[in-house]
Amino acid sequence: MHSKNIEIVNKLIQKTSRYSELVEEALIKELRPYSNSKFYQPLRYSLDGGKRIRPMMLLLATDAVRGDMMKSMSAAVAIELLHTESIIHDDIIDDESSRREKSAFHIEYGISTSLLSADYVFGIILDLASGSSNGKITKELSTIALRMCEGEFTEIKINSEHPSITWEEYIEIISKKTAALFQGATKIGAIAGGGSEEEVKTLAEYGLYIGIAYQIQDDIIDWSNDQKIVRALVVDGESTLDHLSKIAVMYSSMAKKCLESLPDSQAKDMLIELAEFTVLRTN
Repeated sequence: MHSKNIEIVNKLIQKTSRYSELVEEALIKELRPYSNSKFYQPLRYSLDGGKRIRPMMLLLATDAVRGDMMKSMSAAVAIELLHTESIIHDDIIDDESSRREKSAFHIEYGISTSLLSADYVFGIILDLASGSSNGKITKELSTIALRMCEGEFTEIKINSEHPSITWEEYIEIISKKTAALFQGATKIGAIAGGGSEEEVKTLAEYGLYIGIAYQIQDDIIDWSNDQKIVRALVVDGESTLDHLSKIAVMYSSMAKKCLESLPDSQAKDMLIELAEFTVLRTN
């Protein structure tokens, strides 16, 4: 990575440390009631090493609409757990052997325990959702889960039935499989923070574009691996990698533009920097 890019990433990590610490504290608190469960240690294993990007974005969205972040903590935990549950399933489906520089969950604990653990995590998410006084948040969590499943299923069907896919199909898949969680995180953050209808719409759109850029950058980083869906893309006139890079930057720029209507704040500035980080990161 270019030295200037490293500097940008390091500065953002420092600026967002407060938010990541709040997420970690909330995770510990919300999981404490399950500490005597046989699933507790496997659950801790699945959570270790995560960047907490999605729950941090939720808190930043709450902050950006001048809301109380402490009232968004349970929703932030639910978002991270939904991400965790999806990772367990995805790694089984994609036959991944490692995750976050350690063995993938199903390699460490086996398929049966992995499937049950993912179900257990979903149970915790339902418990967290039931404690929300805002039905819109519960509804959004449900919508996210449904869209992620649709995206994963579409990818499975394409991998098994189609030798090539269009850019439109690729964007549709990642909009559901990956970006739905980013979009839901910022939308829920704005809802929990009491944002106006326009602010909720703006931050949801921002999250969608960030999620698309994030997944494209993931596919660029993982290019050397056997990424069937990316290698099935058809590109005219330039290499797939070059085109991926251009599209990732485009969606990152679109995300930043979404924020122009929000009032100036430190949270807004960090959301802008997160959009830049999305296409600069190398892991």
